[in-house]
Amino acid sequence: MSRLYRIAGALAGLLSLSACLVTPGKFESTLDIRADRSFAFAYKGEILASDMGKDAIMGGSTSTDGDAQEDEAENTPTLMQIAQQQKEEDFSDAAKEGTGKSDEAQMQAIATALSKEKGFRSARYVGNHKFEIDYAINGTLTHAFLFPFNIDAQIVLPFVAVEMRGDDRVRVKAPGFANGFDKSQGPAGMGSSGDDATKALNGTFTLTTDAEIVSQNQEEGAQTVPEGKRIVWTVTPLTSDAPMATLRVRN
Repeated sequence: MSRLYRIAGALAGLLSLSACLVTPGKFESTLDIRADRSFAFAYKGEILASDMGKDAIMGGSTSTDGDAQEDEAENTPTLMQIAQQQKEEDFSDAAKEGTGKSDEAQMQAIATALSKEKGFRSARYVGNHKFEIDYAINGTLTHAFLFPFNIDAQIVLPFVAVEMRGDDRVRVKAPGFANGFDKSQGPAGMGSSGDDATKALNGTFTLTTDAEIVSQNQEEGAQTVPEGKRIVWTVTPLTSDAPMATLRVRN
């Protein structure tokens, strides 16, 4: 499961320690949780990286003393480490010699690296800090699951969080699928990029389960389907309340 967290966290490497935020664009996302704690999660659609400047790409390190290399290793986001490795493996010698790789090339390298990771059925950079993602993974809920996640990031806004609550409850919350989060806590200097990300939010989040639904915040409630119960949240720029549900599962 530790590898699952590393993979799911790769996208959140786009979050810099200075000024970057990743948010959904157009998407379809599904989460299936069984009473036996088995689960399957999928996200297909756009992910937007806001305000990607030089400091964001390089992790904000400006050290020039003898500890520069150590500082860079500590400050470089996980995803940039992946991209750097991919660059060394796939780029030509001529490309390697360049010291001023453009932002666009860095994004391309990230997409190439992600496409090789488990869970990412495809990851394509389409320009303007936008990625087309097809991600799916399954497992057993023995502890929390977040997508995306990176412990090194100062700003963490997971699209979906699944949290174990006591011995027999699971809480699902999707703060990334709403515009109700406190932008004042976002990265400094986002400018208008935060508004652009807000306007781009457009998708659906579907939860299916055969576990008991203790609570949920979708006004139309759960529908009965062959898989058990289904709750569908439609997400738009006007969505202020994050999708949320609590389930009772078996010990």
